Amino acid sequence: MPEAGPPPEPEDMLGTDSVEDDPGMDIDESAAGSDTHRGGFGEFGGDGAGLIDRAFRERIVLVGVTRPDRGSSATEASLDELSLLVDTAGADAVERVCQRRAAPDAATFVGAGKAREIRALAEAVDCDTVVFDDELSPAQQFNLEKLLGRTALDRTAVILDIFAQNASTPEGKAQVELAQLRYRLPRLRGAGRRLSQQAGGIGTRGPGETQLEVDRRRLERRIHKLEGDLRRIAGHRRTQSKARNRTRNRAAAIVGYTNAGKSSLLNRLTAATVAVEDRLFATLDPTTRRLGLPGGETVFLTDTVGFVRKLPHQLVEAFKTTLDVVRDADLLVHVVDGADGDPDGSMAAVREVLTEIEADEIPELVVFNKSDLGRGADRLAQRTEGAVAVSAATGEGMEQLMGAIGDRMRRVAREVELMVPWDRGDVLAGVHREGQVLESTATEQGMRVRARLEPGSAGALRPYVVDGGDIE
Repeated sequence: MPEAGPPPEPEDMLGTDSVEDDPGMDIDESAAGSDTHRGGFGEFGGDGAGLIDRAFRERIVLVGVTRPDRGSSATEASLDELSLLVDTAGADAVERVCQRRAAPDAATFVGAGKAREIRALAEAVDCDTVVFDDELSPAQQFNLEKLLGRTALDRTAVILDIFAQNASTPEGKAQVELAQLRYRLPRLRGAGRRLSQQAGGIGTRGPGETQLEVDRRRLERRIHKLEGDLRRIAGHRRTQSKARNRTRNRAAAIVGYTNAGKSSLLNRLTAATVAVEDRLFATLDPTTRRLGLPGGETVFLTDTVGFVRKLPHQLVEAFKTTLDVVRDADLLVHVVDGADGDPDGSMAAVREVLTEIEADEIPELVVFNKSDLGRGADRLAQRTEGAVAVSAATGEGMEQLMGAIGDRMRRVAREVELMVPWDRGDVLAGVHREGQVLESTATEQGMRVRARLEPGSAGALRPYVVDGGDIE
């Protein structure tokens, strides 16, 4: 599949649909003019080519809203993470604003009065962009930009910008572009108010299409093209998964919160060379390596994209072809940062995404990483049944982890009882080679064996299964 790049866009293509202004909002129409200082992470509202090519780091004001269902400490923690996301995107958070509201304001999310307060703060600190911790509707974003006199973004736009910078493979670029286009489509600004309508054809009545309609149709065509490309990739993945299921090798997927140490763990276990950086979303594309376990079994171990709180739905949808490796795994190795200030919240965010992709029923092995940074990982492992504390940096706990993976994988195998005739020593050797023999008894007819076998191996031994055994 050719590398997917952003489609050519006419000037002023991005933004939001025009909405009726609230009479009580006192919106300064000149605030959205071209003479204002606008940043906006490049394509997400500004005029730059994108953060990766910017000559300066934008100054950002963060805005969070505390609702009745969560306390102010949760809001502050979420803003701390948003600050890290902004830094990863290539900008600096210089100030933050918190507000308590029972429900978001329909027009401006924070209310017109609070928006004017944020504008005064933004002017005082000379910020380029205001980033909200919650997702804004197109109408809210449009109204806020007019009130603030600068670009208003939400958490989703920041994460999309980070993914766009980090995507490297054709598949990853296509997935990120699809997520971006789904985000941008409802936010097309009403450029038709300034651009003349295209003339209708001969024999037609009324005006032709507006530029807005042309832009919208172009984005929809590109979305359909990317969806088709990713469906074909998903088909290839399903074929590979079926081929793997016919072998005796099983698969485990490393999942977890972003920057928890998933890639470091894969490198430590399999001697892989996946790039490791101390920043959010350093890994987007899955990497699979073989892992030999202490019991002699071999598993395919896959490193996957990290999750985060409030992960944009557009990204989850676009990355479903990549996340198929999670859904098809026999075991999830859930890596948790043992030095995290809120490990329970991080685990809950990961499991929320697993539920969304229908992978929440897959057996899970919890691994608390970074035991070299203190006693946090060990304490968390002690309170969590079946969990393991490790350090991917130093190698501490790796033998225990590999043993735990082997034990969990053996539980996936099917336990069967076989009667192997004495003249079929080759079959008996195959049982020992491809499975785990739990018990063997010599009889007059042959060797009666109770063993744990993978589905593919068990199917091949169907003629020797004792009556009453169940092999699909």
